[in-house]
Amino acid sequence: MKKDLKILMLEDLEEDAHLVERTLRKEGLSFDWQCVDTHPEFVKALSEFKPDVILSDHAMPQFNSIEALKLIKHQGIHVPFILVTGTVSEEFAVNCLKLGAQDYVLKSNLSRLPSAIRQALKQFEVELKRKRAETDLRRQNEELVKINRELDNFVYSVSHNLRAPLLSILGLVQLAQRDDPSRTFGQYWDMMTKSIYNLDETIKEILDYSRNARIEIARVKVDLNTVIREVREKVQYIEYYDRISFQISVSQSADFYSDPFRLSMILTNLLSNSIIYCNTFVESTIAIEAAIDLKEARIKVADNGIGIDKNLLPRVFEMFFRATDRSDGAGLGLYIVKEAVDKLKGSILVESVYGEGTTFFISMPNQAPGRY
Repeated sequence: MKKDLKILMLEDLEEDAHLVERTLRKEGLSFDWQCVDTHPEFVKALSEFKPDVILSDHAMPQFNSIEALKLIKHQGIHVPFILVTGTVSEEFAVNCLKLGAQDYVLKSNLSRLPSAIRQALKQFEVELKRKRAETDLRRQNEELVKINRELDNFVYSVSHNLRAPLLSILGLVQLAQRDDPSRTFGQYWDMMTKSIYNLDETIKEILDYSRNARIEIARVKVDLNTVIREVREKVQYIEYYDRISFQISVSQSADFYSDPFRLSMILTNLLSNSIIYCNTFVESTIAIEAAIDLKEARIKVADNGIGIDKNLLPRVFEMFFRATDRSDGAGLGLYIVKEAVDKLKGSILVESVYGEGTTFFISMPNQAPGRY
């Protein structure tokens, strides 16, 4: 406890005030004190004396403890307030505690007052630290929200500023190809076009990652067949798409509610991978099976592509990890898939046999109204 403790007593009986002082001195408390018994004196002492503890009798001719409690609360003054009074009802004592008093001590039992002061100061210090921590946390959260908002704006702005010139370059390359009918530089045009597409895909993956992390989850009725059809339209320009045979089966016993944006993102990345890593020496197939009920949607995406080495399977959902050099991507696709599935409170597993194919098993809750 601090040695220069300042105690403000709200007491109209001088002998009671000195009795309180003697009790505290006897217990070895080192303090400076001031005694007042009117509203103006109390207000003045709060601003000039600046007490560390307030000890208050309840009833005085011109003032009382309830008015004192309301006053310090109104002025935003935070110091321990202990009621020191004669016999009071339990209901009155509880009411004082609700108004902000830390404790109450009967004048007939002043021996408890020193420990009550120590305990009140200790509790007050803990509470003060908690409030400071909450204030700091709130300020940090506000700063984090501000940073995230600025980061979103930065990502979208940079992505737009990068994609615009990329598409312009692609247009110029395509014009140059037309002006090169003999295909003298055909190999170079193709390499430049492929590089532009790869970079554009990486930018779109970064955008998808940012949107998944920031955008609130939507819970709307989803037609999975429609989502699959739209995803197929998105990936139809990927090399080898034309040689893929699709097998789609959706069984449904209840309406399915989920986030169509994230669901599309998940399936787009999985189908893109199945197409890119297809086995060009066999008839390539991609099978999509889904079973939907009131509880969840279970989706399986299987292909007979080149597969993944079993030693690499534990790492396929890591950011920037690529299990093969066949793709020039950034290694974000499956990482984004896992993040999106987690956002939807679902789960995803992968099985693969190198040289035979890969299967993804996805389970996600049916977020129908009233369930979440």
